[in-house]
Amino acid sequence: MSGTNSPEAVKKLLENMQSDLRALSLECKKKFPPVKEAAESGIIKVKTIAARNTEILAALKENSSEVVQPFLMGCGTKEPKITQLCLAAIQRLMSHEVVSETAAGNIINMLWQLMENSLEELKLLQTVLVLLTTNTVVHDEALSKAIVLCFRLHFTKDNITNNTAAATVRQVVTVVFERMVAEDERHRDIVEQPVLVQGNSNRRSVSTLKPCAKDAYMLFQDLCQLVNADAPYWLVGMTEMTRTFGLELLESVLNDFPQVFLQHQEFSFLLKERVCPLVIKLFSPNIKFRQGSSTSSSPAPVEKPYFPICMRLLRVVSVLIKQFYSLLVTECEIFLSLLVKFLDADKPQWLRAVAVESIHRFCVQPQLLRSFCQSYDMKQHSTKVFRDIVNALGSFIQSLFLVPATGNPATSNQAGNNNLGGSVSAPANSGMVGIGGGVTLLPAFEYRGTWIPILTITVQGSAKATYLEMLDKVEPPTIPEGYAMSVAFHCLLDLVRGITSMIEGELGEVETECQTTTEEASSPTQSSEHQDLQSASDQMDKEIVSRAVWEEMVNACWCGLLAALSLLLDASTDEAATENILKAELTMAALCGRLGLVTSRDAFITAICKGSLPPHYALTVLNTTTAATLSNKSYSVQGQSVMMISPSSESHQQVVAVGQPLAVQPQGTVMLTSKNIQCMRTLLNLAHCHGAVLGTSWQLVLATLQHLVWILGLKPSSGGALKPGRAVEGPSTVLTTAVMTDLPVISNILSRLFESSQYLDDVSLHHLINALCSLSLEAMDMAYGNNKEPSLFAVAKLLETGLVNMHRIEILWRPLTGHLLEKVCQHPNSRMREWGAEALTSLIKAGLTFNHDPPLSQNQRLQLLLLNPLKEMSNINHPDIRLKQLECVLQILQSQGDSLGPGWPLVLGVMGAIRNDQGESLIRTAFQCLQLVVTDFLPTMPCTCLQIVVDVAGSFGLHNQELNISLTSIGLLWNISDYFFQRGETIEKELNKEEALQQKQAEEKGVVLNRPFHPAPPFDCLWLCLYAKLGELCVDPRPAVRKSAGQTLFSTIGAHGTLLQHSTWHTVIWKVLFHLLDRVRESSTTADKEKIESGGGNILIHHSRDTAEKQWAETWVLTLAGVARIFNTRRYLLQPLGDFSRAWDVLLDHIQSAALSKNNEVSLAALKSFQEILQIVSPARDLDKPETPPVVNVPVPVLIGPISGPGMSRPFVRTDSIGERLGRYSSSEPPIVTDELEDLNLWWAAWNTWYRIGSESTKPPITFDKLTFIPSQPFLTALIQIFPALYQHIKTGFNMDDLQKLGVILHSAISVPISSDASPFILPSYTEAVLTSLQEAVLTALDVLQKAICVGPENMQIMYPAIFDQLLAFVEFSCKPPQYGQLETKHIANAKYNQIQLFAPAEWVALNYVPFAERSLEVVVDLYQKTACHKAVVNEKVLQNIIKTLRVPLSLKYSCPSESTWKLAVSSLLKVLSIGLPVARQHASSGKFDSMWPELANTFEDFLFTKSIPPDNLSIQEFQRNENIDVEVVQLISTEILPYANFIPKEFVGQIMTMLNKGSIHSQSSSFTEAEIDIRLREEFSKMCFETLLQFSFSNKVTTPQEGYISRMALSVLLKRSQDVLRRYIEDERLSGKCPLPRQQVTEIIFVLKAVSTLIDSLKKTQPENVDGNTWAQVIALYPTLVECITCSSSEVCSALKEALVPFKDFMQPPASRVQNGES
Repeated sequence: MSGTNSPEAVKKLLENMQSDLRALSLECKKKFPPVKEAAESGIIKVKTIAARNTEILAALKENSSEVVQPFLMGCGTKEPKITQLCLAAIQRLMSHEVVSETAAGNIINMLWQLMENSLEELKLLQTVLVLLTTNTVVHDEALSKAIVLCFRLHFTKDNITNNTAAATVRQVVTVVFERMVAEDERHRDIVEQPVLVQGNSNRRSVSTLKPCAKDAYMLFQDLCQLVNADAPYWLVGMTEMTRTFGLELLESVLNDFPQVFLQHQEFSFLLKERVCPLVIKLFSPNIKFRQGSSTSSSPAPVEKPYFPICMRLLRVVSVLIKQFYSLLVTECEIFLSLLVKFLDADKPQWLRAVAVESIHRFCVQPQLLRSFCQSYDMKQHSTKVFRDIVNALGSFIQSLFLVPATGNPATSNQAGNNNLGGSVSAPANSGMVGIGGGVTLLPAFEYRGTWIPILTITVQGSAKATYLEMLDKVEPPTIPEGYAMSVAFHCLLDLVRGITSMIEGELGEVETECQTTTEEASSPTQSSEHQDLQSASDQMDKEIVSRAVWEEMVNACWCGLLAALSLLLDASTDEAATENILKAELTMAALCGRLGLVTSRDAFITAICKGSLPPHYALTVLNTTTAATLSNKSYSVQGQSVMMISPSSESHQQVVAVGQPLAVQPQGTVMLTSKNIQCMRTLLNLAHCHGAVLGTSWQLVLATLQHLVWILGLKPSSGGALKPGRAVEGPSTVLTTAVMTDLPVISNILSRLFESSQYLDDVSLHHLINALCSLSLEAMDMAYGNNKEPSLFAVAKLLETGLVNMHRIEILWRPLTGHLLEKVCQHPNSRMREWGAEALTSLIKAGLTFNHDPPLSQNQRLQLLLLNPLKEMSNINHPDIRLKQLECVLQILQSQGDSLGPGWPLVLGVMGAIRNDQGESLIRTAFQCLQLVVTDFLPTMPCTCLQIVVDVAGSFGLHNQELNISLTSIGLLWNISDYFFQRGETIEKELNKEEALQQKQAEEKGVVLNRPFHPAPPFDCLWLCLYAKLGELCVDPRPAVRKSAGQTLFSTIGAHGTLLQHSTWHTVIWKVLFHLLDRVRESSTTADKEKIESGGGNILIHHSRDTAEKQWAETWVLTLAGVARIFNTRRYLLQPLGDFSRAWDVLLDHIQSAALSKNNEVSLAALKSFQEILQIVSPARDLDKPETPPVVNVPVPVLIGPISGPGMSRPFVRTDSIGERLGRYSSSEPPIVTDELEDLNLWWAAWNTWYRIGSESTKPPITFDKLTFIPSQPFLTALIQIFPALYQHIKTGFNMDDLQKLGVILHSAISVPISSDASPFILPSYTEAVLTSLQEAVLTALDVLQKAICVGPENMQIMYPAIFDQLLAFVEFSCKPPQYGQLETKHIANAKYNQIQLFAPAEWVALNYVPFAERSLEVVVDLYQKTACHKAVVNEKVLQNIIKTLRVPLSLKYSCPSESTWKLAVSSLLKVLSIGLPVARQHASSGKFDSMWPELANTFEDFLFTKSIPPDNLSIQEFQRNENIDVEVVQLISTEILPYANFIPKEFVGQIMTMLNKGSIHSQSSSFTEAEIDIRLREEFSKMCFETLLQFSFSNKVTTPQEGYISRMALSVLLKRSQDVLRRYIEDERLSGKCPLPRQQVTEIIFVLKAVSTLIDSLKKTQPENVDGNTWAQVIALYPTLVECITCSSSEVCSALKEALVPFKDFMQPPASRVQNGES
């Protein structure tokens, strides 16, 4: 106190003291002399002290007892004036702190006396106060006396004194404790050993305490005693005391000096042992009391709760709980439980109100609540206090709604205004105050007819109590209606606000700490790593503990909170209240979310969701979750469940919208109120701000939003944003203007909500996506089976979410696109599907255009990921989806085509995935994409994709929906091949690089690199793929496609084949060409023979193509021709390949199959190809052909003429020049000509094929019917024409067997008949002797052979006989056309008259073989003339065979089909014999011709004496000519045979003789007319025979008796015959009488007669020794017979007889002697 210590102050004090003393002495001068004296001595004393001491104040204090004495005495006078003066003086001394302890004691005693005398009471109080507050000298007894003094004054009758005393008591109590605090402060630095407080049964054993502390202790202890109505220990002299005052004092001490109790065990002991039991005891009446319970039921009357005590007790409890919670855990548990009970409905209203206010005090202290939770709720076997508090509040609120609070007596006496009473049951629409005037809507809660106004009672976050502060009220106050509800409402709000802000604050700290510690731990500069980890682990432990508390707090309170808030939300009619409730629910939901408490989070969210939807709205998500969450029965009040109360149906809210519910079968309409919209906004807000913690409850949120959006009629627009749209069906949505203005805002918030998903962490984002997906699944389920408008909310939002999260699209791409692909795009509802596809394609396009980091070009994985769903869409069969997919591809190509890079395979895959059955428009769109690719993007795509382009183009070729597309795609393949050709080098380089890379990777992985056509180089593989694709198209079912593909394939191979590596040709041949041939062959052979009707009447099909078989035939022709051409033009490339000969064999096999196919066109074309590969024909003149061995120049007959296969006439021009070719094989020497030997093998292979074709095709079928296939003439001609050329190459090894085979084929080929409808074109008219080209070819073949034999070595000569055999076989055809199997042919002989045969197509016409046979015969003769002397010809009896063959026509003579035949046969025989006979004679001895002679004899016989009758119409000239021929034959006999009789077998000569003999007297036929008789008798012939006979009989050159025998025999035969004829004639003449004999008999006799005369003449001319005697005898014996004839009547006979008889004159000689005769 610097003010009182300064010299001036001291001086002033001294002065004052002296003046006081003076005044005192003056006053007491009269009445109280002792006092006066004391005063005066006091003055002296003061002066003395002042004079002697420097430290005046200290000296004063020392002597204070003496100094004070006069004043005390003054007080003792009890004179008011004096007393006042003295008290003032004492106060002054006290204020300067110059009163010692003794003095103070004296002063107090003096004051006590005054008090007892009730003097100067206020002044007393003032003095005590000054005494105790200015210094600390008063202790112990004195202090207690001073305090008691104040208490005593408090209970005087005077009101002012009372109140002043009360104030003084309060201050004094405070001072006592302040002193103690100060004392503690002073001694703080001195560390004491705290003495253990013993059991402390002796309440006064406070020896351990310091003085001030002791006073405080004693005081507090006595206060407790007093309140408990016990006698005080220390405050001796108390007379009376009130509980209310005691409680107030206790409360103030506890409230103001908590540290005293917390720091001193003695005090805490007091709290535990004294205060708490006291409180509990005092509480008891409140607990036991039940409002409205009848007293009779309880034995003793229950004390009624007393408001003043009750309220003060609650205040004490509040302090205890707030300040000493940690000390009094158990006690607080009891207090809190009691508090909760006070809320029960059966307690008085004021008690409930006060209890709510008390609870409100805790609710604004989250830390305290936290402690409750830690101490009770988290301990086992402990009351769940925190939970109970919250639940009690909830029950309390419910009870206010459910139980009308009429128990409050104060309500009934309320003056007029009903509304301020207890809660009023009002009609549903009340809630208006002053109905009728200006209606103002009060903020209120209304539930089931109970209307409770909301009062504004407190500022948010502070618990300003009304009734707890009513310390002056004795009677319980009246509680206005709605007060308790409002406080409870605020309790809830503050509770939520407090808990959430506290926990979130702490969470935030933990999170930041975690971040910093982890950062520190991870920074490498830390030296003290160990410590660091230590701290980090502590941190963790701390966090675990905290988290447990937070979770427990939330778990304890959420159910009660939710129940209460839901009810309030439902009942609220005030926008602000609603907003607060929603905010509380939202913050709780967010908090639960942050702590990961799923159930509670979902429950809060559900509540908001329910609030957003119309009452009783059927939304399964909500109903199921809440039922599960809130199925605890513990929250119920009087059987009324505290479950989430569904919104009450009698809505007292403004309806702002009417719409359709989103359901499978919408029933009527639903209404949205403004509160629904408010809730919806909260929901949006929740999702927007706390999306990260929603997790699985996204599902609830989104489901609700989906329904709201549907009811409000928002529809998705591009990019997924929702815009107000018209509902498609049902009653249209009705919206008030209020909500209309809100809609754009809501739509905007909705979009922003999904935009903000970009700030969510990955896990939350996944939750969002999953929720949207399952929502979408529900919408899809709903859309099944009906074609109503589906809810597209989920799909639209999936799209929106995807679009805003493009920067991290990878993490959500798979679930997002997976759902759209597998579910939405495959949905039967078209609108649903359409949106799914729209969303998917938009995402893909956006993903590709998005500016990723790193860019897509460097992040191939991402690019493929983005494109993959596009490819996956190919697995969906709905055409609309595929159309979207293709449109997307088209757009991607147009925008990103240049930068697709590794994405190309996927994009191409999409085009390639279009299947045949998917409709024209799809195929067309896909094809459009492909065309774009081929025209624009081939150069930009990686070369590795070119193969895919080829595949895709090929696959379009195979589509059969649209022929034009197929044909165009073949065109594309041609363009692609052109591109390969132009960019060959670049492509090759790039592919090789890629190949090397893959090879390396494959080796690292240890797998084999697998690609088609491995191991050809990659560029070649590309070509091969192209060829293979075209190859597939070549066997397409449609002829046009096949044709186009075939032409393209062969053109491509022709034009660009030179780019291939040499080795690759091997693959081309085997894998492409032969494979193709195999397939074509198979298809052709199995093709249908049914006639195809003209397509739809507009396309006419030519008859040559009107079956599938015929169409395939064309393909086969084209293919075979193409392959053959390649073999021909590229022979120089193919031959050096290792297995050329094997390829050659396969090709020949194909040619063979084709040639043997039962189709004229194919078979003919096959031969054409055969000719081509044998290089008999060259496709176009090759000026640039590399030197190949010269092709043998055989005179090849004209090749197949005008009848050539369709499509074959096009000349094939080769496109590669020799420069290119030689450049490719950069060899300066000409390409290698393979060795002769291999060549020979090839030719022999060709020969074998030719043989097989020939033998198979000409082999007659076993049975015949209309469909029997018989090869055509052009085919056979071509076949045979191949032989001469082929033969040139194989002649060196051509042996008899081969010749045999050839013969069989030639023979069979010639035998094949012609179909009657072709005959007019092939058959020569009968009159012309012309050969068909086939016959020509056959002869040419033989001609070639014989010429070759002619110049060939000796060993070939043995083939001559075989050739003769062959030719002779043909010769036989002249008379006996060959039979073709069992086929019945119509011979040309009748065909010439019968032109109608053209129209009988089943018939077959045999050819006219005569010209051919005759030509063959000429050839035979020519050949024989050349080869008669050949050993083989001699040995093989060729001559005999010729004769044998000619015998047939000769014997037939007139019966021959053609007259020319026998004439030619004769002339040929003559020619042959003229050469052959000398040879035969030459070899007579060898016996090689032995068998020939009888054959010859028979032939002469058959010819000269033919059995055939000349035709009736034969002219005489003709007959004479024919006779001349006969004569020539006889001349031949006479010149060539008979002269050499000795070299000729005797039998033969005998036969000849007999024949001549027969000829000499040959009778004519019986049919001659009289006139012709002279001619017809063949007289010349007879004469010739006779002459020859005679000449031969009597020739001089007879050398052997044998010959003579022959001639004799001949004569005797002749004569005997003459005799017979004559005799018979005479006999007949006699018998006939007058009748003339038949003409022929007359003729015969004439002839005989002439013969006789001739014979005699001849005999005469012959040398006599040559004539046998017998002969003469026989001649003479004729004479008598002749004479007998004289009688005949015929003049002709007579004249002949005359001539016959005349020579006999030479026999008229006289008879000689018999001896002579004998001698001679």
